[in-house]
Amino acid sequence: MRIVVIGGTGRIGSRLVHGLNEHGHDAVAAAPSTGVNTLTGEGLSDVLTGAQVVVDVSNSPTLDGAAKEFFDTATKNLLEAESLAGVGHHVALSVVGTDQLAKGSEYFEAKLAQEKLISEGPVPFSIVRATQFFEFLMVIADSSTVDDVVHLPPAYIQPMASGDVAEAVAIAAVNAPSNGITEVGGPQRFTMADLIGTALTARGDSRKVIVDSDATYWGIHIDERTLVPGEDATLFDTRFEDWILEAAAKT
Repeated sequence: MRIVVIGGTGRIGSRLVHGLNEHGHDAVAAAPSTGVNTLTGEGLSDVLTGAQVVVDVSNSPTLDGAAKEFFDTATKNLLEAESLAGVGHHVALSVVGTDQLAKGSEYFEAKLAQEKLISEGPVPFSIVRATQFFEFLMVIADSSTVDDVVHLPPAYIQPMASGDVAEAVAIAAVNAPSNGITEVGGPQRFTMADLIGTALTARGDSRKVIVDSDATYWGIHIDERTLVPGEDATLFDTRFEDWILEAAAKT
């Protein structure tokens, strides 16, 4: 099966391309560096020739209002090109909690609008909403630090390894379109404070972590379940402590 991966040179995309090719598919990485630009349309018709599936794991370079222009333009160009090329399945990676997060964030408002374009578009689709990646926990800590203290909301989080995210998207890509949204997450649920505290300790970081009812997540006020998937979610196997050990072994 020929599968074109938009954003195929990034963190998730490169893993996805590698995994699909290992399983006998013809997966192609499409990105500006390979001559494919969804914002301008450059290279789309050529790369989509003969493709049965397109997977979009690309992301906006900014988290502000400019994200809407990125997702709107790129998604419209992509869906139009797919329709002309006869692509039968569009798969997109999104985020668990997008509906609620969109109420306080221009970026997530843009992601929700992207989902709407896909669901109302001309190509059968599958949208995979994933929980936060383990790899971004330190970024969350940094964004929540004030005077060397990490302020986190009283909320739960159920993160997953980026390798598992790639696997989840690959599973969606090689199966029939769901024409809906599925959720995926990690095997364990933590309070944000406990998880971030453990991540900091594992890295020898002495910052103090506190639960703060006024704290936000990327500037968004969330409730305790915003970041956790629903009961019907598919949970993957990589546990946080195992990921920490594996990451440490690579450094």
